Parts: sequence; structure tokens; C-alpha cells
Amino acid sequence: MEIKGKKAIIVGGASGMAKASAELLREKGADVAILDLPTSAGGEVNKELGGAGFFPLNVLDDQETEAAIAGAAEALGGIHIAVNTAGGGIGKRTLTREGPHPISEFRHVVELNLISSFNVSRLAAHHMANNEPEDEERGIIIITASIAAFEGQIGQVAYTAAKAGIAGMCLTMARDLGSLGIRALAIAPSLFGTGLTAGIPEEFEKELTKDAAFPKRMGRPEEYGRLVIAMVENPMLNGQCIRLDAGQRFAPK
Repeated sequence: MEIKGKKAIIVGGASGMAKASAELLREKGADVAILDLPTSAGGEVNKELGGAGFFPLNVLDDQETEAAIAGAAEALGGIHIAVNTAGGGIGKRTLTREGPHPISEFRHVVELNLISSFNVSRLAAHHMANNEPEDEERGIIIITASIAAFEGQIGQVAYTAAKAGIAGMCLTMARDLGSLGIRALAIAPSLFGTGLTAGIPEEFEKELTKDAAFPKRMGRPEEYGRLVIAMVENPMLNGQCIRLDAGQRFAPK
């Protein structure tokens, strides 16, 4: 897909990997809308980018999410590209000294990551289906898994389940949407310098990334964004979850 002139929604776009993706898409000539929490810096980021608007949402709220995506689609004049990095996790074992993993906390992590990712994807696809095709293509959906989907660490059982679900639904989603010319992909990052890991001391970073093949460091947000660009521009990429991990495999802990 040619990026110039296309319309992109960036969920989680106020910071980190999503913000970097928005910046690179803008450099390539896309129009972007930023969707993130009301308390985020989404408004400022939108102004910096000269975007189509900031649309606050909490991805755990279905109606709020639907309204924000509809508002962004209206402001942009359509949606061709949807990038979503919203999510998060907790550290808790299946069985702790206090008792079994609270089911409400497990359910919350699955809602925050897996279910919200599907919700954003289905809503974006609904708007993409109205696009005039370009070389038979109408849109691309990019969601965010994690290498924890494949080798989750001790205490990541809820997060692993949610991210594995994201990785697992890509092919089925791509098959569901293929007749419409809409692609579906996921990115599975290792440790990236965003959020809680941004700015940690160098010695901690080295310890966390010692098992990587090369480079032995945390990923940079723009490296996620560069993979987004490659995915958008290459129509043969579809239905898969691509690791972005410098050859790292998580140890048990």
C-alpha cells in the first residue's frame, strides 16, 4: 500500500511505539489521528504531528472505543491503516502464597490486551471495507503481541495468555477479511525502551537483554515504527505475527 495520502488511526499513539509509528507514517505522507487515554499527552502529540485530531478513549470501554474510532474516521475521511499498541500486564503466578491467581485480575489482563485488540480491529475493518481498493487492497490492521506469547516468564500467565491470543488470531482475521482486501498482522516485541522500562540504568538494561543475539539492548520505539512502515508497504505480509526481538528468548525468570 502506498502510504502517502492514506488515513491512519494510532491507538496508544500518545507515547512509545505507537507515537513513533505515527511520526513515521506522517513523514511518509499519511494523515493520522491519535487515540489514547484522556489523561495522556494525545492532544499535544496530535498538534506536534499536525494530525487530524486527538480522540480520547479507554479501550476497556466498548462504547467509548467505538465512538472514538468513528470520530477519527469522520475527521480523517476514512481509515486505511490501524495501528494498536494499547495493553499491559501484571506479575502474578498461577498459585501464590496468598492463594490462586485472582480470576478477576486474569480477566482484566485478557480484556485489556486480547479483547480490546479484537474490538479495535473489528471496528477499523468496518470502516476500511468502505474504501476504494488500491491494487485490490483496502486496508491493514496491525496489533501488538509480545514475545511473552511464545515463552512467557514466571508470573506472566495472564499476559502470556492474552498476547498468545493476539498472535493466534492474526491468520484467522486475515482469512476473514481477505475477500475485502484487508490485511491483518501482529508485531511481537521483546523489551523496548518505553513506559516503565524507559530510562532504566544501563546495567539493568544489559541484564535484561543479555540473552539477545544482537543487538544486546532494548528496542527503540522507532524500530517498531519502521516495521509498521514495512508491513504497510508490502502487500505480501499478511496473517502472521512477526517477532521484533534481536533474537532474544525469554528465560523462565
